Amino acid sequence: MAKWHAYGRCKTRLSKDIGKICSAKVQKKMTEHTVKVAKSLESKGLIDVSLAISGLGFQKSKRWSSELGIKNFNLQGKGCLGEKMRRQILISKKFDLTKTRNIIFIGTDLPDFCHMDLLNTLSKLKKNDLIIGPSNDGGYWLIAFSKRLLSTDLYFPFVNIKWSSEDVLKQTIENSNSMNLKFDFLHKKIDIDTIVDIEKRE
Repeated sequence: MAKWHAYGRCKTRLSKDIGKICSAKVQKKMTEHTVKVAKSLESKGLIDVSLAISGLGFQKSKRWSSELGIKNFNLQGKGCLGEKMRRQILISKKFDLTKTRNIIFIGTDLPDFCHMDLLNTLSKLKKNDLIIGPSNDGGYWLIAFSKRLLSTDLYFPFVNIKWSSEDVLKQTIENSNSMNLKFDFLHKKIDIDTIVDIEKRE
């Protein structure tokens, strides 16, 4: 899930501390890092990478995706994060009719994201319905759905969630428990949204 690093339209909270030009550069670097890590596993045949883009139209998204070396991309579309993720799941099902596969959603605000994060996710998905990478702001930096879960009509965890709040992770877990899903966690990470987040990593 990636947002185009447009001047003045990305990392708005961080831009208040370091300026709009620098915050856009930070966003660009973190996105490129995330893509590089994901592509390293794709080159080994372990995953297929697809970019879900916001902030650009179709043709410019196609160009950006190509520049990043990614063949598959979709527009995120309108709505909250839950609606955007559900849309990507439905697109995946529509264009891959032969089989249902695991789907892993990753944010692009993680300078310490590494290939082991993905390898651990793939391993944990063998025994769980859902994998969550919790973040310091009460949300998550990764959420993964097993093919077993995706074979159903999935509305979880896209209901009863107050998106962009400190309760996203808590409400996601409550949804999981209410559906008797088996889930596991990755290590907590810090999403880079403000200068304080950067200082916490030092």
